[in-house]
Amino acid sequence: MIRVLNCRNKNYKRKLVHFLEIRRLSKSIDTSIVPKILKDIKKNKLKAVIKYEKKFTKNSKIVASKKEVNQSIRKLDPKIKEAIDFSYSRIFKFHFMQKPKDIRYIDNFKNKIEYKHIPIEKIGLYCPNNLPSSMLMTGVLAKIAKVKKIIVTTPRFKGKLNPAVMYAAKKCGVSKIITIGGAQAIGYLTYIEKVNKIIGPGSDYVTAAKRYVSSLVAKESMEAGPSEILVLADNKTNINQIGTSLVSQAEHGYESQSILVTKYEEIINKVKKNINFNLKNLSRKKIATKSLKKHGLIILCQNDKQIIEIINEIAPEHIEISVSNYKKYIKNIINAGSICIGPYTPMVATDYGLSMTNHVLPTKGSAKFSSGLNLGEYYKKISYVTLTKKFVAKTGKFGITLGNFEGLTGHAESIKSRMRRK
Repeated sequence: MIRVLNCRNKNYKRKLVHFLEIRRLSKSIDTSIVPKILKDIKKNKLKAVIKYEKKFTKNSKIVASKKEVNQSIRKLDPKIKEAIDFSYSRIFKFHFMQKPKDIRYIDNFKNKIEYKHIPIEKIGLYCPNNLPSSMLMTGVLAKIAKVKKIIVTTPRFKGKLNPAVMYAAKKCGVSKIITIGGAQAIGYLTYIEKVNKIIGPGSDYVTAAKRYVSSLVAKESMEAGPSEILVLADNKTNINQIGTSLVSQAEHGYESQSILVTKYEEIINKVKKNINFNLKNLSRKKIATKSLKKHGLIILCQNDKQIIEIINEIAPEHIEISVSNYKKYIKNIINAGSICIGPYTPMVATDYGLSMTNHVLPTKGSAKFSSGLNLGEYYKKISYVTLTKKFVAKTGKFGITLGNFEGLTGHAESIKSRMRRK
């Protein structure tokens, strides 16, 4: 089921890059309908949103009223509430520590330079319908940053609200809940709500839609697409821990990716058997099986240098490192969204806030240049500059010189107009 790439093969790097690109470039899924949906919503607004919701999910009710939300929450199992409350408190505590500090500086000329963090005024959060954890990971940060308007889009399931998502959304103080999903949700947030930024993980359709509207509305600095895991294991790693980690990520969706990297050939067949065993009674067996067939991979490396090169090339969303001497790898792994260390740190613990860290992380290789979701994504940074007359009189000549050098004589004249005439 899951293919194996042997690094003894001279062409292994080329084969690995080709394998990754099929998924990274969405060649395995057709998203060509996305621009059509967004153009239609731009032109026909709510009418088009409802049309696509009916077409894809048979949903025609796109607004969740306060009454409906409260009725839904009342049906929620108290144990689920308790788990959400626990995750909320952990996520809040860690991300509150990320609150940025404004800068205020006065130099010897009494110039005043300030750098302030201003909350983005209106943010749209995309939340998959069955994931209250994703609602917490995006909504808690919006609450900490004191975003004025938080609009959530989350699809219904068979016409019903997810009570856990509703409870999490209420705890995060959202302004409005719109019950739609997919590309049409991104279109709604962009062309109808006209939010300033869209945050939240989603399918390839959601990711493609965010990319399409990027000239009008900002998104996270990462590519928050279908989820990924890379497990680094040796011959002492518990086989069932390897198998359950790979399967747990595969059950997210057809486009999820699970990769095992190891130097030990003798564990490969054991892992394969364990995967099949864990798939047997899985509630999402069909999804996980297809994911592993399409995007699953076991990479057999020859040495530590190969391991580090391969991990940094893949730049996975999550890494689990459960090997005897993890320190020799940690210091050289520079491309990853989140790194889970040791046998008692399964990646799924980070999904549910147990680790306090965020699970909205860079996918499809974007960990090479971006970070996971953090409080900084919810702010704009603005500089405030107040210069003194004395400072301009003494130093304006440098600006004039550079302005003339660049052929921007108007720049030079603007500075001159602030200087005392001799």
